[in-house]
Amino acid sequence: MAAEVVVVGSCMTDLVSLTTRLPRAGETTLGHKFFIGFGGKGANQCVQSARLGAKTSLICKVGKDSFGNDYVENLKKNGISTAFVGQTTDAATGTASIIVNSEGQNVIVIVPGANLLLNFEDLKKASDVIHKAKVVVCQLEITPAVSLEALKMARASGVKTLFNPAPALADLDPQFYTHSDIFCCNETEGAGDSFVGALAFYLAYYPKLPMEEMIRKSNCIASVSVQAPGTQSSYPYRKDLPQDLF
Repeated sequence: MAAEVVVVGSCMTDLVSLTTRLPRAGETTLGHKFFIGFGGKGANQCVQSARLGAKTSLICKVGKDSFGNDYVENLKKNGISTAFVGQTTDAATGTASIIVNSEGQNVIVIVPGANLLLNFEDLKKASDVIHKAKVVVCQLEITPAVSLEALKMARASGVKTLFNPAPALADLDPQFYTHSDIFCCNETEGAGDSFVGALAFYLAYYPKLPMEEMIRKSNCIASVSVQAPGTQSSYPYRKDLPQDLF
């Protein structure tokens, strides 16, 4: 069966170190905890949609490395189709190295890696799944021209398009406005992605619901995600949510 929610976007492996204070230039500080998490706006949104019960497919690119292999496994565990998850030897899986101090302040280095190698050819291979979707979701953690092309392909088939222009781009191509049915500016990492994933679910499965109602329900779901640690690990499953949301 075709995926109802198709996300074209990024996968990032989060490498998180917790320390009392952030190191100064040239300094080494001792941390007290380290963990690896799954992130990237595209994958985050897709995971939240899938956990609400959406049939999903992610179109993305990771490296042919241990992080990439783990990411593919993670998507499968979340019931997401990985038919269009490409693995490349030309770049490493995207990473975000994050250092957080005891006040919650952080410094982050993002290396997009394989995310920037997702190209028009990959979209062409996935054209069937894009055309058969109910909703196509895009963001800006991959090459913007590739996101724009995905929105155009979806629009040409009468598929609803949901565009999250994050991370923000100073000179956004005006065509993004023309090809987005819903332009969802939400910069908050984690909760913002939970919101977008939930909204995609409602657009696909409850299209008759008034937009205000979709937004209210999506907000409820995103507010649950901020009450647990981590990014994807904090995203709620349908069974754990109030049933009046469905």
